[in-house]
Amino acid sequence: MPSLTVVGGGHVGRVLGRLLQAAGVFAVQDVVARSADRAAQAAAFIGAGTPTLAGSALRDADVFMLTVTDDQIVPACEALAAAVPLQGTVVFHCSGALASDRLAAARAAGAYVASVHPIRSFADMDAVAAGFAGTFCGVEGDQQALDVLLPALAAIGARAVRIDPAAKTVYHAAAVFASNYLVTVIDAALRAYQAAGIPEAVARELARPLALESMENAFRLGAAPALTGPVARGDMATVQRQQDAVMAWDAATGQLYRSLVPPTIELAARKRAGQP
Repeated sequence: MPSLTVVGGGHVGRVLGRLLQAAGVFAVQDVVARSADRAAQAAAFIGAGTPTLAGSALRDADVFMLTVTDDQIVPACEALAAAVPLQGTVVFHCSGALASDRLAAARAAGAYVASVHPIRSFADMDAVAAGFAGTFCGVEGDQQALDVLLPALAAIGARAVRIDPAAKTVYHAAAVFASNYLVTVIDAALRAYQAAGIPEAVARELARPLALESMENAFRLGAAPALTGPVARGDMATVQRQQDAVMAWDAATGQLYRSLVPPTIELAARKRAGQP
């Protein structure tokens, strides 16, 4: 099997290292981390590899996986290029926000570079490792690197999706819209219910079916056909009254409401035009 060195002892490196080793895709060789304890814990979770302290001598490998934090990708890559011969190797990172061009030092040293971003939360490593099959991974980079990595991802049940490296930050923002900001909007709804005198626990029960059905419709039908409410009906007088009332109750939430009106008007126009 091709050898794999894992640079970074965090959750992503541990889970991917374990899966790739268990699938017989790569033989995990060294597991590099900033502390000896962290390296040892990562190697133990993976079930293979030699714990290695960052800055120590590294062995040659066929593939190097950088699972360090975004701000450490460039310096870690530069250190790697200075430490081992990279001609003909594959070097990839797992950032959702940064493209493979951050691995310029490796490419200059003759490596083929890529990025592989698993679209999952890795908070519970055991659960993710056990249920990784079907996980989407955004991928981009040199074709020679992808020729190695795409079969490896398929072997662990991942579903690779090619992305435009020039739009990598927008791609990552999509996940923020679909998760973080969705929670922010739900929080605004819950607080608005409470402002109307409804207890928080009851507010959650009121918002839950609306939110879940709206999301289900959006994913089943498309966003535009799923849109309902005053903007979809063209009832802008109601929208204005709501905006004024929310602004009077809480200015920050009022600004959020106001910012959502124009894109919702555009969405309603797509609905009338029969577009998804």
